[in-house]
Amino acid sequence: MEALTVKGIYIAIGVVVVLFMSGIRILNEYERGVVFRLGRVIRPPKGPGLIWIIPFIDRMVRISTRIVTADVPPQDVITKDNVSVKVNAVLYFRVMEPIKAVIEVENYLYATSQFAQTTLRSVLGQSELDDLLAEREKINRRLQEIIDLHTDPWGVKVTAVEVKHIDLPEEMRRAIARQAEAERERRGKVIAAEGEYQASQKLKDAAEVMGREPLTIQLRYLQTLVEIAAEKNSTTLFPIPIDLFLPILDKYRYRVEKTDEKKET
Repeated sequence: MEALTVKGIYIAIGVVVVLFMSGIRILNEYERGVVFRLGRVIRPPKGPGLIWIIPFIDRMVRISTRIVTADVPPQDVITKDNVSVKVNAVLYFRVMEPIKAVIEVENYLYATSQFAQTTLRSVLGQSELDDLLAEREKINRRLQEIIDLHTDPWGVKVTAVEVKHIDLPEEMRRAIARQAEAERERRGKVIAAEGEYQASQKLKDAAEVMGREPLTIQLRYLQTLVEIAAEKNSTTLFPIPIDLFLPILDKYRYRVEKTDEKKET
């Protein structure tokens, strides 16, 4: 009889130990445990570290508090100026209040992803294509503010939303390429015209200087000869200004006139 009693004690102790061990939970640093006791939530959330719950009475839900990176699938969007594009994005969020993330929404991951998709279509549908391409940072901030506002009751904090890729129709790509090419040509013509204007101004200034100082023309002529001589040419033409021969022609004309006068006398 005593043996049965001792055996029963051992069995009871064993059952207690098993029950105690079955209630032990270990939560990582980035995890929190939301415990329900007979259907009612126990506040505050448990963890991190070693915790114990009552077996068969308590139920624990693990919630990760790390930042979650979720891809928003490509969405067909019609912009404000009636251009059909396909846009995808990436969503960064984390759980700030684990209890709300469990009791306020059935699946906070799925709910946040679905709301991000609908918000992406709504916000981009109110923007024109040029704004969508040029003001992406502004659109990202607006998406983040709207999604974060609606996920706050779920205890979810949206830290950032980034539009990753905008897929344009082929005809729209060609139109944008033509527009960019025309803009580059316009800028090139403006720059060339500005260069011509500046060059004409410099030539005008140089002409005024040469007009005041005739000797500068001779110096420029000699400089041109030096530049021509530097080239390896078999034949070189030297353009000589007629002004260089005027003194000789005047002297020759003077002698001819003197000779004619002597003959007449």
